[in-house]
This record gives sequence, C-alpha cells and structure tokens, in this order.
Amino acid sequence: MAGESVTSIGVPLSDGLSQVNSWLTDNSDILLQYGVNIIAAILILFFGNILVKVVAGSISKVLHRKEMDPAVVEFIHGLVRYLLFVIVLIAALGRIGVQTASVVAVIGAAGLAVGLALQGSLSNFAAGILIVAFRPFKSGDYVEVAGVAGSVESIQIFQTVLKTPDNKMVVVPNSAIIGGAITNYSRHATRRIDLVIGVSYSADLQKTKQILRETVERDERVLKDPDITIGVHALADSSVNFVVRPWVKTADYWAVYFDLLMNIKEALDANDIEIPFPQMSVHLNKAD
Repeated sequence: MAGESVTSIGVPLSDGLSQVNSWLTDNSDILLQYGVNIIAAILILFFGNILVKVVAGSISKVLHRKEMDPAVVEFIHGLVRYLLFVIVLIAALGRIGVQTASVVAVIGAAGLAVGLALQGSLSNFAAGILIVAFRPFKSGDYVEVAGVAGSVESIQIFQTVLKTPDNKMVVVPNSAIIGGAITNYSRHATRRIDLVIGVSYSADLQKTKQILRETVERDERVLKDPDITIGVHALADSSVNFVVRPWVKTADYWAVYFDLLMNIKEALDANDIEIPFPQMSVHLNKAD
C-alpha cells in the first residue's frame, strides 16, 4: 500500500516487527532460561576463579608454614591453581547445557593431540615433577645445570629460573636439567679449594712447602678438619707445581680463594721464591 514501509526483502516493516515480537513471546521461557544459565555460568567463572586463588593461596601458606622449599611451594601452587580452574571451567560449561562427559572426552582427545604436538612441553612438565620429587637442589642453591651456573630463584611447571652472579635471569627448561649433569655447589656445608702454585726449579721445595702451609693456616676461615693438603703435583716444563687444598665453609669459598692467591704470591716474593712465567730470549748477532 502507498506510504507503508517495506524492508529490503519486500516484507512490510510492521509485519517483520510483529513476527519478531511473536517469536519472542513464544520463546520467552527458553530465552529466560538461557539468559539465567549464561549469567550463572559467568558467575561460576568469576567466583570460581576467586575461590581457586584463595584455595591455592591457602595451600601455599600452609606449605610455607611447614618451612617447605619456596621453589617447591611455587610449583605446587601453580599446579593446584591450573587443575582447579579446569574444574571450574567444566562446571560453567555444564551450567549452560554442555554435557560435561562430552567436555571431558573432548578435553581428553584435545589433550592427546596437544600432547603429541607439544612433546617438549610435556617432557618439561614431567621433569618439573621429578625435580620437585627428588629435590637435587632447592631455592637459593648455587648450581650448574645445562651449561648454566647460577642461584635457583624458582622451580616452575615447565622451567627453572636461575640468577647468575652478574645478576642475569636465565630460564632453563626442566627437561634439559633432568637430562644432564646437575652440580650443586651449595648442598654441603664445606668445600675444598684447589690451587696450583708453580715455583722455580731452583727453589727449596721444603721451604716452599712450609711457606705455603703457614700462609694458608694464617687465614682463620680455613678449617682445621679436614687437614690442608700441600704437595708436589707435577714437574712441569718450566716450574715445579704444588697443589694447595684447604677446606672452608661453602659461604666463604670465593673470598678465601681470592685472598689465598694474593697472600701466597706476597709470601713467596718476600722469601725470594720465584714464580716462573713464560719468557722469550732474543739473541742479537752483529754482522760484519
């Protein structure tokens, strides 16, 4: 009719609005139910996430009170939080009508596919569990793993974080740690310092040995037990090499190491005992 609005597909606008209104009226109960379910699912996700944080945080606090290693506590905290969030997500999907059994099956199938695609990540996860279980090192230990040396800051689900002596952060995959040698310099309370001191072949060896012992024993940080080991180690090309092996507390290792090198050099110089070093002799012939 003239003057009546028409939609782009040739249907009068009033008829279209009437059909929409009729559909909304006929399906109001279903829409209301779906709206309630969606809102409920959103609330489950919101409050469930808060609950997950509270539960994971409470577990972390309990483990801290039991004086468990902070790196292990962080690992368990992350693992619990991820697992609980998956449960909350499944509950939210179930609220909007998704069959949870189907979700679990889909997650299992997807997990298998993702597992095949991410074998490296799964191996890192399994290696992280082994590190936590067998504890070859703990937070704060100075270790050498996968060719990297540093202090352990945290053991995470897929990697371990180290801090190097020059304050760099190094992230090492857990599988690389388990798959190689682990050197823990902090595990024992004491360590042995190994020094090699070369002196001239013309030096009095007995006097040199006595000077080395007296110099080492003057340092109060050197332990009395085990005893210091000093002896001729090798008759090298240009020097007689002594080994000097005192024991110290692990925390004093580097400080004593540096001080002993300086003190030994000064003591040998004071007693006119030469420390050989590479030299080159140049002979000049005057031509007629």
